[in-house]
This record gives sequence, structure tokens and C-alpha cells, in this order.
Amino acid sequence: MEHQMFHQSFFLNSALHGPKASNTQHSVEPCAMQVILARGRSKFSNMRHLPFCRFITLSVIFLLSIPLLVASVPQDILSPGSSIPVEDNSNMLVSPNGLFSCGFYEVGANAFIFAVWVNQSIGKTVVWTADRDVPVNGRGSRIELRDGNMVLLDFNSRLVWSTGTTSGQVRSAKLLDTGNLVLLGHDGSRIWQSFDSPTDTLLPTQPIAANLKLVSGKYMLSVDNNGSLALTYDTPEGHSKYWPRNINATPFSGDQPQGLDMLGCISAGNHIRYCASDLGYGVLRRLTLDHDGNLRLYSLLEADGHWKISWIALADSCQVHGVCGNNGICRNLMNPICACPPGFVFADVSDLSKGCKPTFNISCDKVAQAYFVEIEKMSVWGYNSNYTASTAFDVCRKSCLDDLHCEAFSYQYGLGGCTLKSSLYTGGFTPSEISITCMKLTADAAVQNSIDYKPHGPYLSCQGRGFSTSADTKAFQWNYLYMPIGSIFAVEAILFPLAWCFLRKRKQDSISRNDGFALIRDHFRKFTLKELVAATAKFKHEIGRGGSGVVYEGILDDGKKIAVKKLQDMVQGELDFQSELSVIGRIYHMNLVRMWGFCSECGHKLLVFEYVENGSLAKLLFDTASTTGARLRWEQRLRVALGVARGLAYLHHECLEWVIHCDVKPENILLDEELEPRLADFGLAKLLNRGKDVQMLSRVQGTRGYIAPEWASNLPITGKVDVYSFGVVLLEIVRGLRVSDWTVVDGEEEEVEMVFRTTVAVLKERLRGEDRSWLPGFVDPRLDGNFCRLQAAAMVELAVACVEEERSRRPNMKLVVEKLLNFL
Repeated sequence: MEHQMFHQSFFLNSALHGPKASNTQHSVEPCAMQVILARGRSKFSNMRHLPFCRFITLSVIFLLSIPLLVASVPQDILSPGSSIPVEDNSNMLVSPNGLFSCGFYEVGANAFIFAVWVNQSIGKTVVWTADRDVPVNGRGSRIELRDGNMVLLDFNSRLVWSTGTTSGQVRSAKLLDTGNLVLLGHDGSRIWQSFDSPTDTLLPTQPIAANLKLVSGKYMLSVDNNGSLALTYDTPEGHSKYWPRNINATPFSGDQPQGLDMLGCISAGNHIRYCASDLGYGVLRRLTLDHDGNLRLYSLLEADGHWKISWIALADSCQVHGVCGNNGICRNLMNPICACPPGFVFADVSDLSKGCKPTFNISCDKVAQAYFVEIEKMSVWGYNSNYTASTAFDVCRKSCLDDLHCEAFSYQYGLGGCTLKSSLYTGGFTPSEISITCMKLTADAAVQNSIDYKPHGPYLSCQGRGFSTSADTKAFQWNYLYMPIGSIFAVEAILFPLAWCFLRKRKQDSISRNDGFALIRDHFRKFTLKELVAATAKFKHEIGRGGSGVVYEGILDDGKKIAVKKLQDMVQGELDFQSELSVIGRIYHMNLVRMWGFCSECGHKLLVFEYVENGSLAKLLFDTASTTGARLRWEQRLRVALGVARGLAYLHHECLEWVIHCDVKPENILLDEELEPRLADFGLAKLLNRGKDVQMLSRVQGTRGYIAPEWASNLPITGKVDVYSFGVVLLEIVRGLRVSDWTVVDGEEEEVEMVFRTTVAVLKERLRGEDRSWLPGFVDPRLDGNFCRLQAAAMVELAVACVEEERSRRPNMKLVVEKLLNFL
């Protein structure tokens, strides 16, 4: 009840004094109205002391002011015959819980839309609109409920929008607690509801019908023929699907999409579910198709009214079709960057989303002059005019050459798949090494090495893959082949001691050329060693050290703080290293430290991560020289435990490539400025031990005190090793003491393990009983008893289950998250 009253009080304050309030009108709060009424009664009781005329005047003014005061209070319902004028900013419908309001929302100078918005969010975020594309005038416009129909009228009484209902049984219009605007009949039934006609946002419990459409510009979320949610891009040839990315969709299983539930999960149909990173009840969320074509799930932070992204459909925004317009190429370096392919220039330099235009014209008389330029590892999304399988490369190329409408073709080596494309919507880089894209140009095309491409080597001519069209081309190919070989032999003959260095550099340059655009297909990029030496002041400020390497603090040229990890004992080759990074770099979750790039030069292998402000949980929890551990309150410890669990659950159950952390410990749990945990060093076990067998891994992975028993056996390593380590960390969070310090004297590893197992056995026995008097002696004394006993007992019980010696008896991380949410 207090929470509801707070929301209502917050709404009243915002409605009467917020940014939508007019400077020319004076609204009065209910408490102020009571004061005025009291003053009126006082004046009436003392009327004998006033002249009669003055008394009559005051009485008339008082009586006339009552309707104005009442009208300024937000309405609960809109009755038939009633209206909401655009001029009255305080006249609106409000949900009973105070979370949502419905009324006129200002979108520009003297321009308003009829909308539903979230009261507690910054800027009053709109979640539904009746007239998004046709705003009405700020004077004379109104919303009316008449003849069973809700209508929106402009200043000249022109009909802009209506519910289309004609039932004479409409009793009222009401805004529900869910944000659903409904027309109710006399029997309480819903004759019309806004949930059936969404704009670009879905709210929790909003049903998804087969004809559902969320629209944002040229992008649309709808239910496809397979019964699943899908994102499409509107083109002249039809809808181009870009999410989900599975080409061969699973057959319809009969499981219809159910939308967004209160827990934070999206049921997308065919038994496919996507869940928020902050999974749990009590959080206001919205699923929105944003203007950039990406589908995001937002969670409202009640503390400051801001929204945070708790799930995103495409971590790589370049996978959205049309993001860089027709013929554009998208690179994801922190943020999407648009560029033009060879022979093209931007159509509008002020708006790169309008794509690129060719500097040439392919006509019938220029077909003989046409040639192709290959862009390695790039996929071009467009209208496929023709596809043939088991086709030779030269046949595929000639098919596009002979087709005047073919702008490019893609070819899959090994499969022989040939795809001719008559229009290009946006290109992006993919990790596939068997597919190439060749774009058709003519001799008069202006091909320049722009800053977007020059660092990645020259373009490759698709004519060099099996045949050429002229003797000049053949001569060029022979010269291109023999001149470098002759140069190499000359250098070896003259400077033999330098040959090894020369060949090593040539190999690195070859890798750079062959990888080409693949290095920029993800959000992270390749840093030079010179950049990182300058950023870290020659690796001066060490902020962490572990088995995998040393971490240094640095600042980039743009002022952004970074953490640079210098890896040790790296034995794998360059291609293997970059292959693993392509997997780790695509992992994104709010509880995982974000990787921004890497460096591989002169035998150095370095990783670049975001800088997390508050350092590690170990520093905050175990630093006995300060009071930082005491400042980590019980509620904050719960949030840290939940965040770490969510990060591990994402790696184990939701990540596209299954990742086992293998070294979960407080030192690898970093806390940002809001003490939100971020798990570091995930994926390094695979990166540092590529090609090693399980027996070798069992001797090198993990940290003393956090290692699961199966590391010492020949059993295959699974995600349950992380569950064990998490259980140890959970006990440390509760107790505030490192597990290795639980013994009175320093002992060997076996002694620490023995003390830990004994403690766990004692905790098991105590948890079987109902007596919880032992809890204050186990929980961190620096909390001074400020903790919830029920939560503490539940956390200890969960931790004990996680550190079971038999791994089959341990819960998985998904279940751990659910259990933590249950007692929060």
C-alpha cells in the first residue's frame, strides 16, 4: 500500500509540476484545495464582520473555483459524452497504480499525439500512440467518447483517429495497471483495447496475435509463417528477414508466441524464449523495436527513472538490414560505422543511412567493360534474383556479367552455391571463410582506397579466380606472381641473416590481408602495440595479476579508460588466437566485462577490456585494512551474488557458443560505479589452452580453494565446475572472509580443503534443524547484525548445494538464478 501511495504521490507531483505543466495555468494540489475549503468556511463563519457585497463576491468566486480545482485532478475513467482537451495538460487518464498516464503528449512546437506513457521514466517514455504519424494541433484538438466510439479530433474537428467501435454498450474508457487503454461495456467486458493495436512497443502481458505488427520506420516485428517472432526490413521487393538469423527455420510446432511476461522472458514461439539479464518480478519492462531496427528489452531503474537494456536481439547492429542504406557497408567498431564499397560514394554525407550511389553506370554498351571486385568475408543482404547450387565459380561470375540487373554475386566454395543479387541493402562482415562477395563495376568507376579500406590491403579481383578476359590481365597476373618471388630470393641471397625476420613479417602481413575485413566485423578492433604502450604509459600502472597474465590501466587518445591484459604462456598461432577472439568478442551481457579489442604483435598478445571503476570484489570484501567491506551492505551483497549468477547462466545456457569460465573467484568479479558485478576473464580457459586435453586442463585451471573435485579426476569438465566455484564465492560473500583464511593457521592445500569440507558438513547439519541462532556468528560481523536471517539462511543453503562433491547433485546456474530471485 505504501508503494502504491508513493507512486500516486509521485505522479501527482509530476503531473502538476512536471515538464508538461503550462506556465500560464495554475494547478492546485488536493492538499491546497483543502486549505482553500477551510479558509472558505472560516470566512463564512465570520461573515457578520464583512460587508454584505464583499461576502457575496467572495462566495461567488469560491463557488466558481471549485469546478476548476476538480477538473485539474487526473481522471480515473472517461465517460460517454466526456472529452479531454489538448489545452489542459493535467486532464488525463491515470492507471490505478499510478505507473501509466494517457493523454496528449507534446512532440513538437504546437504538435501533440494521443498516447500512453510511463510516469516514472525520464522524459515520460511513450509506449503507445494513436496518431504517431499524424500529430494534432495544440489548440482546439480533443479526444471524445461518443456513440460507443473513441475519436481524436483536430482543431477543425477533422477526424484523425478512432477506435472504430460502434457499440452502444460502451460504459467508459479506462487505463489499466498494465498500461492497456480499454473501452469497457456495461458488463465489464473489453470492447476495444490498445494492446490489440501496438505501435513500436510491447508491455508485459500484452498478447501477441498472428497479425501483430510492431513498426518503426522500415523495420517490422511480426509473426512469420513458422509461428515465430521475426524482424524484417521493408524493401521494394518485399520484406527481408534479418532476425532470427537461422535460414532454415524450424517447422511450426503449434507453440504460439506469448509475448513478454512479468518475469522478464519473451516467448517467441516454437518453444523459443529470450530472458532479461535482470530476470525477476517487480521490474517494469518494455520490449521496443527501436528506430535502428534492433529489438531491445528495457528495464526501468526506479532510483533515477532511466531505462537499461536487459536484452538485445542483435548484439552486432551491423546485422540489421539497411542500417547503412542501399549499397552501404557496415562495420561494428564499438558502434556501427557506415562505409561505401569500391566504385561507390555516399548518397548524402549528412545522413549515411541513405546509403551509397555508384560512380558508374552499367548499360548494354558497357557490359563488355564490366569487371568484378571481391570484398573478402563480406555478406551483402539484398534481393536474390537467382540462386543455383553446385555451380563453378566462372559460371557464376559469367551469369552475373551477362545479367544487366545483377549488381553483385556471392559464391560459396565447397558447396558451389551461386547467388545473384539485383539490389543491395547493406553489407556486413561474417566469420565465414568459404563465402565471398563480388561487386560489378565498369572501367569508368571511381575506385579509391578510402580511409575505410586502405589499412586492410588492396581489393582482390574476382577475375583472378580461374580465367581472365584479356592478355593484359594474364600478363598482370604473371607479373603479380613472379615479381614478389624474385624479390624474396634476392633478399635471401643478399641478406640471409635477415630472411627469417622478413618472412615472419610477410606472414603477419599475409594474415592481415587474408583476414582483411574480418578484423572489423565485430564490435572490437585490433589495436597496435604502439597504441597500447602509449595508453598504458609503457605498462606502468599495474592493477591486477593472475595466472593468465598481468592487467594494466590505460587511457586511449579519446580519454576512454581501458584495462589491458598482457597474456602469458601463449603458444597458439595467430589464426587460432583470432578465431577464439571472434567468439569471445561477440559475447555481451550486463554482468560480463566487455572486450573492446586485442593486439598481436612481436610475440605479444594483449586483450583490451572496458575499465570497471570499483575494482574487484576481493578488494572490497577482504580488505581488512579499511572499512570498505563494512560499507558493502547486505542488500548490495545480494545484488552482487545475483549478478554473478546471471553472468554465469548466460555463459552456460544462453551464449551462442557454450563457455565455461573455469576460474570464478572474487578477484575476477569486478564492481562498477553502482556496485553492479561484472565477471572478468571468461573464455580465457579456452583461449589459453586451445588443443589441450582435459587431463592437461585439470592441472592448470582454477585457483586454490575454488577448484571443483572433478578437476582431480579424469571426468569431462562441464559447467558444474563453475557452479562449485560460485558456491564458494557465495559463502565468502555471506561470511566476509576468504575461504583460505577459514583455518586458524596457514596450512597446506589439503588442510584448507579439509577445513572447508568440515565447515560445509557442519552447515548441512545445522540447516536440517529449525534453529538459526548460529547465523549471527557465521555472517560477516562488520554488518553489525543488519541482515535478513531468512535470506542469509537461504543463501547458505544454496551455497552448500553448489559445493556438493558429487556434481550431479549441484544445481545448474539457471536454477541458481531462479532460487536467488525467490528470496530477494
